[in-house]
This record gives sequence, C-alpha cells and structure tokens, in this order.
Amino acid sequence: MLELLLGAGCAALAFRRLKGDDPRLEALHEAHRLTALQARMREAPLARAFGALRDAGIEPILGKGWAAARLYPATGLRPMGDIDLYVPEADAPRALEALRASGDSPVDLHAGFAELDDRSAAELHARSVRLSVGGGTVRVFSPEDHLRLLCLHLLRHGAIRPLWLVDVALAVETRPAAFDWGRFLAGDPWRTEAARHALALAGSLLGARLDGVPLSGDPPRWLASAVRREWGRGRPPHGARTPIAVERPARWPRALAVRWPNAVEATYAIRAPWRRVPRLPIQLAAAARRAAAVVQ
Repeated sequence: MLELLLGAGCAALAFRRLKGDDPRLEALHEAHRLTALQARMREAPLARAFGALRDAGIEPILGKGWAAARLYPATGLRPMGDIDLYVPEADAPRALEALRASGDSPVDLHAGFAELDDRSAAELHARSVRLSVGGGTVRVFSPEDHLRLLCLHLLRHGAIRPLWLVDVALAVETRPAAFDWGRFLAGDPWRTEAARHALALAGSLLGARLDGVPLSGDPPRWLASAVRREWGRGRPPHGARTPIAVERPARWPRALAVRWPNAVEATYAIRAPWRRVPRLPIQLAAAARRAAAVVQ
C-alpha cells in the first residue's frame, strides 16, 4: 500500500488524513516534507521560465502541476511534477530556444494547447489569470479552461494516477462563484461528454461535491471499474517509462504489457463512444494504432 501511495503521488494527502504517532506513517510524513520543499524550490524557476519567455516576446500559460497544486488547502499536499507551459504552436521553436538559453530544465513545453485545442489561443489568453509567484508573475488558465484540461488529461492518460482525479475534484469544489459552465462545456461535443464523465467519476469514486454541476447522468458503468483496477496496478505514467525502442528484445513482452492501453485510455485515443460499446475491441484498435506508430 505504501508503494502505491508513493507512486501515485498521494503520500502527502494520506499523511494529512492519517497523521498520528504511528511510526509506520513516517514514510508518508517524509514524503509530505519533501513535497513541500520541492514546491518552494520550484517557485523561482517557474518565475524565471516566464521571464525568459516574455523576454522572447512569448506569453505562456501554466496548467496542471503547480496550477493544480495551488488549489490544495496546504503547501506540499501535491507533488509539483514538471512545469507545464503552453504556447501557440507557431511560437514553440522560439520558446524552446529561450528556455534552453535560460538554463532552467524542469519545464514541459507544450506546442499548442493539447486537450484545449478546440478553442482558440486568443480566447484562452483572454480568459487566463495572472498570479504572483517567486518574485514575478505567471499566467494560468481560467478556472473553466483549467477544469476542462484536468478532466481531459485524466482520461487521455487512462486515469492511471488517483492524484489526477483528486485534482479534478478539488478544482470543481473550489471553483469561484462566477464559474461559467457554458465556457467549460463549449467546444468539441465528444470531449465535452468525456469531461462530464470525468466530473461524475470524481463524485462516484472520491465523493466530490457536485452540486450545480451539469452532469449527463452517472458515468458509464465500466468506467469506474476500469479506473479502480488501474489504481490497483500502480503503473508509472507514460513519461516515466523507458522508451520501447531502447528496450532489449527479451523485455518486449513485459514492455508491451505495461503499454497495453486500458479501457479509458483506448476510448480516448480513438474517440470511441463512451456508452453501449464493448471495450475490448476498442482496446485492440488503440493498441494496433500505437503499434503502427512505433513501426513507422
């Protein structure tokens, strides 16, 4: 259980809930202290990354990671991870050059706006919010855009980390009174349905308060079961896996098993219907697409 909590990034949250004098909690306490320290250490590099990009005439938007962690009730409850900065695709080469020149490495630069590319860069920037951090200012997505990003990122990556669903639950529970559900729901209808299922999943698995949330019914029955199974496996996120191209042939069977798309990831990958369709054919189709991409 301890390994699962540490691997899932939830050790600090578990310590907050369980804290006491039991020596078995010391590993959780240590994870909490380390996460809090890392959070403080990331503030200056975050401000410098924004400064470097602004000097290059680029105004990025920060999402996930730090932007999600700031919603938690105390520092150190959520690991920071990389600094996820989003810039228009046309600006990405200049942005990458500016970041390399600045020497700050923990930046995950996104060329384009990923799951939010069904809305324009102009409207994303117009709605974004500036915050003070590390002696400078950063720009984060609006509450509506960020909640949608968190929902879709969760599903795109198969909901393999419980922490990502905690992010969704916290973002919806701490949303401002003026939160505009019309903005959250706008865009690609398939993604909107997916985002609604992510919100319903936060309610059914974590007990998130969903008063006033425009759901489309309970999440598909298979979805919660698939997520519970995935959490029990404790698979590492994609970015933490060894690239399959450098795996030894003897390890290919295990490597393929680790990369087998779960039902959630497969459904998102091929934009399959969320209801009324068996998941195994969808997983086979997603696996075939992934294998074809590796071979090319």
